Amino acid sequence: MGRWLRPTRVSDALSALAERRWTILAGGTDHFPVRVGAPRDEDILDISGLAGLRQIERRPGGWFLPCGATWTDIAEAGGLPAAFDGLREAARQVGGAQVQNRATLIGNLCNASPAADGVPNLLALDAEVVLESVAGQRSLPVASFVLGNRRTARRPDELVTGVFVPAMPDTARGTFLKLGARRYLVISIVMVAAVLDVGADGTVRDVRISVGSCNAAAVRLPALEAALLGRSPRRDAVRAEHLAPLAPIDDVRGSAAYRRDAALELVSRAVEAFAISELAA
Repeated sequence: MGRWLRPTRVSDALSALAERRWTILAGGTDHFPVRVGAPRDEDILDISGLAGLRQIERRPGGWFLPCGATWTDIAEAGGLPAAFDGLREAARQVGGAQVQNRATLIGNLCNASPAADGVPNLLALDAEVVLESVAGQRSLPVASFVLGNRRTARRPDELVTGVFVPAMPDTARGTFLKLGARRYLVISIVMVAAVLDVGADGTVRDVRISVGSCNAAAVRLPALEAALLGRSPRRDAVRAEHLAPLAPIDDVRGSAAYRRDAALELVSRAVEAFAISELAA
């Protein structure tokens, strides 16, 4: 049988990681289901007891979302700017209430599933992953941290203590669209996250759009982002060629062709949503 350790201080967790290899456990909502019928002899480092790593904080230059913050914490957090609206919408769609109350954003990120709902939103927010070890701290962009299906750049001696989201203009807003076999309690077939800043003249000043479930890891659409800058956010600005970075596969949830068509429609809807909201304002 493996060991189970539940430290209350980050320093103790980092010391443990420096000494031996541990499987890190946060909310456990993905950890336990995949081990049903296939238990593993592994050492578990339970970080749910770490003090001071649940409160979402406004910090100089941006926001810090710590590793203990649950999806419910994100959905209910007061004071988050409108750029976080997409992430908050994803938080409301991850599993049911029980999962949202236990599962963490950072666990979702570190799990590195191609269908992880948090990753496209973190890409759209230009977030950086904060990793700590006894040797010090380092930060990586989300795109450099998630390397593929269930693979990340975290070293065995490191703990992801949170993500830092740089501050954006108050006029920036986020959105998240998810396609699944049903509304909730479902793995995404395709999902799209976007953060746009639209100026008073109705044109796009800054834009970040990402797509999940169509690659081994979520990706941004740089050609589309460049095409939208300085233009009104209209759906007819979205072209099929803008989705060139996508490489969807056939699986039980949908064919590659269906995913590509669905991604084009969801991206178009996401862009169009900003035009509609500007008219409403």
